[in-house]
Amino acid sequence: MAKENVEFKWLDAKLTGSDTVVFRLEDGALVKIRVDINRAGIATNFKNPDGTPHYSIDAGLRIQIIPSSKKFYIPKSKLRIPATPKEPKMKPI
Repeated sequence: MAKENVEFKWLDAKLTGSDTVVFRLEDGALVKIRVDINRAGIATNFKNPDGTPHYSIDAGLRIQIIPSSKKFYIPKSKLRIPATPKEPKMKPI
């Protein structure tokens, strides 16, 4: 392994509180932010200059905004509309 590479040991991360923070904006809209740790690791062959462990954390954010009207719009062209049933072509005897 090349000397310029830092090796990390993969760490499991357990959620200890809520993963979502909710804010209410002055117009009444809600902003929900969910945080998740995608990957966490501790360096095995490197320390910070002060001697503390060096961590690599990859976090993901999911942001959802809910307007105060709680309405949203989708173009009709994007809707999945079920086909109307067709009448049978066979006639009763």
